[in-house]
Amino acid sequence: MNKTSKQKPEFSLSVQYAKAEPRLPRWRLRAWVQRALYAAHDDQKQSFTGAYLSIRLVGLPEAQSLNRAYRKKDYATNVLTFAYGEQPDGKLSGDIVICVPVLQREAKVQHKKFLAHAAHLTLHGTLHALGYDHLKAREAKHMEALETKILAQIGIHDPYLLP
Repeated sequence: MNKTSKQKPEFSLSVQYAKAEPRLPRWRLRAWVQRALYAAHDDQKQSFTGAYLSIRLVGLPEAQSLNRAYRKKDYATNVLTFAYGEQPDGKLSGDIVICVPVLQREAKVQHKKFLAHAAHLTLHGTLHALGYDHLKAREAKHMEALETKILAQIGIHDPYLLP
């Protein structure tokens, strides 16, 4: 089967609101996750059949606690992803945690629109859940190019360019 005829992957998304944010309804987060999933599926050399993902919007204390526990860094970060790999049914799974106050602060400081930055963090976290990383320069370049491509499709400028 060639790349253009591959069936789009199915996915399940759970959204949890430990920190309320009315600008980020489930439908909006789902649309962003779907774009990342489809782009990753088209990009991958090996196919996956879909994904089981969750997004949890949190406040500063929970984000800091998770970052401390899992990354040994004692501060709240913007997005944390827990990728669990491929399940027996061929679907990838992962949890994405977005810290709303950090998202808001970064958007303001970086002179970005809240929803543009939220879209970027959601795509970034989703790609991590799907196996992308940016530890090596080549991986970072590839991941950033994919993020930039997806964001451009929804009218959001390259987040890696300085304002």
